[in-house]
Amino acid sequence: MPGYEVIGNEELAQIKEIFDSGGILFRHGFDEQRRGCYKVKQFETEFCRFFKANHSLAVTSGTAALRVALAALGIGAGDEVITQTFTFVATAEAIIEANATPVFADINNTLNIDPKLIESRITKKTKAIIVVHMLGVPCEIDKIKSICKKYNLFLIEDTAWGCGGRFGDEYLGTIGDIGTFSFDFAKTITTGEGGMLLIKEKNIFNLASAWHDHGHENNPSFPRWEDTRSSSGFNFRMMELQGAVGLAQLKKLNSIVELQRKNKALLWENINDLEFIEPREIPKNSYETADALIFFVPNKTFALECRKNLTQNGIGTKILPEAYTWHFAGSWTHLDKVTKQSLCTETFIKSHNLLSKAVSIPISTKINKEIPILLRKSLIKTFQEYK
Repeated sequence: MPGYEVIGNEELAQIKEIFDSGGILFRHGFDEQRRGCYKVKQFETEFCRFFKANHSLAVTSGTAALRVALAALGIGAGDEVITQTFTFVATAEAIIEANATPVFADINNTLNIDPKLIESRITKKTKAIIVVHMLGVPCEIDKIKSICKKYNLFLIEDTAWGCGGRFGDEYLGTIGDIGTFSFDFAKTITTGEGGMLLIKEKNIFNLASAWHDHGHENNPSFPRWEDTRSSSGFNFRMMELQGAVGLAQLKKLNSIVELQRKNKALLWENINDLEFIEPREIPKNSYETADALIFFVPNKTFALECRKNLTQNGIGTKILPEAYTWHFAGSWTHLDKVTKQSLCTETFIKSHNLLSKAVSIPISTKINKEIPILLRKSLIKTFQEYK
């Protein structure tokens, strides 16, 4: 979550270049006035180069990235998309906005989708699987990719929390057909709001690019006001100020992830001998972004007491246990397509049991030397009170 922690003169310098070059804030056109300054295009190029991807497309948010991905893959009415029960509500919202139906599969101790349970959720209507690298831990994407190949399904990676993580030698967001990223203010790198898609196939990229821009094909043979189009779309264009901030933040990505991993390890080393906690499972051959340190305690009551004692010692928690209703499909009673599934589905019960006893500590790039001591003190106090 530390992108905002490292905002500084580098971001300001990138923004200043826009105003020094004419102050054009729209990503397209105004060629003479902007004097060669195209920050969003540059951000896309640099992002593509960093991740060794084929095509990139900057958009207004991570949610928009998911919606554009679904549109580019032709997913809509009558289609089903499988995803996991533990994710931010935006993953389901994007599917519903595409007029498709979200179908949820249970999570395992990685707190990501359990590959063993996916095939039982596949029907003739299934068109895609959206995996989520939740809170920076990669899902078991090698197994899921094999399932997609077997059933001829699209694979979309929701990499909102996984920017800079890897599975094997591949960056998260580059393994499936499309990877989506979020740059909101609490993500690994931030543009305030904003998102990105990484896309393997040129034809899918062209569809995504047009759809996010009202159908504009940005045909170089025509001025924009006479541009060619062959489909409808919407407006999810990123603006130049966001692109400028993104350029500066991207250069800090490696150091951010390295610091998060270092600080997470420091916290875990100070509590890993406590017998009443169990760590979240990290898949083999994966490199997490260490967005949060998550561990399981005996039950929900214990988890809530942990949070109370942690808060009293100035240590915050993240999503678990206090806010998982925004991130757990079993709580989304305001979404009809979700509620109908959640009434009697065993999937939601299993997920609830795991999430209700989990505690999540956000990881910062800057850590007070007292935090590891206070973390251990808080957990021991909770255990003593619980006994």
